Amino acid sequence: MGEKLIVTPSPHIKSPRTVKGVMLGVVISLLPACVGAVVLFGMNALLILITSVVSAVVAEALWQRATKQEITVGDFSAVITGLLLAMTLPPGVPLYVPAVGSVFAIVIAKQIFGGLGSNFVNPALAGRAFVLAAWPMSVAGAWLNPLTHDAVSSPTPLAVLKGGGTNIPGLWDLLIGNRTGSLGETSIILLLLGGLFLLVTKIIDWRTPVGFLGTLFVGTWIFGKPGALFQGDGLSAILLGGAVLGAFFMATDYVTSPVTPKGRLIFGIGAGLVTLLIRLWGGYPEGVTYGILFMNLMTPIIDRFVVPKYYGYEHDARARKSAEGKR
Repeated sequence: MGEKLIVTPSPHIKSPRTVKGVMLGVVISLLPACVGAVVLFGMNALLILITSVVSAVVAEALWQRATKQEITVGDFSAVITGLLLAMTLPPGVPLYVPAVGSVFAIVIAKQIFGGLGSNFVNPALAGRAFVLAAWPMSVAGAWLNPLTHDAVSSPTPLAVLKGGGTNIPGLWDLLIGNRTGSLGETSIILLLLGGLFLLVTKIIDWRTPVGFLGTLFVGTWIFGKPGALFQGDGLSAILLGGAVLGAFFMATDYVTSPVTPKGRLIFGIGAGLVTLLIRLWGGYPEGVTYGILFMNLMTPIIDRFVVPKYYGYEHDARARKSAEGKR
């Protein structure tokens, strides 16, 4: 007699999505902003993007070969790490910076902990934090004019805003990217287009970016102007710097963010709050990197205390209450 019933462990509900499919979707969502960066900053931006991606892919392949693991560069996760790291860098940075940053992101922040799914912080942000500590002047000062591609020594609009200045680009210039900044800080329209694609395709949850950007907006509006409450420029706070890039493409990383909807909202609010604290009262004009990295470390705690109700929870609760009443 053939087998009539096969008993297998859970889960029994499977999603048609694959790791490769999700990662490819993120790559597609980043392409408009990458193309925009190349249009704005020319060959410098293209070389940074290529160097970062190639370094990440090669580092992952070599590490997996050296450790006799299956080579998984075809899942596009290393490509995403390289793209995201490149987007956090200024267009005038030396090419060895994205190369070293990508190797650090892949080997130290990802592979050494077991590879995709085992890393506890976002690899691209870990790579940025490393190169910022190693070469602070190159990472925080290699700005180019988006029109002439000439080097710019003046502070970025975000630094001007932090200093209480009002000489920042207008709304349209911020949206199209006509200002100095990192590759992923410039064209907000293209970043939002990619973020909308991720939301529509349900690759990411809206709670994380809304919590992040909402907290940053409200907090800057309340405390953003020195000596006066409720007069800060909240809109410029989310359009300047890496807030949009971080909120949609980095804070939403599956591996390093909470698994529950409520947890993702808490994560976004926490990342926005840390970013706000650094921007307003810290010594550095930008805090997105450290805001997200800090909440990456808090993710296990969030997952521990924000636990979803399991199937049959209400029935079990009523049964326990009824049993206690009969005692």
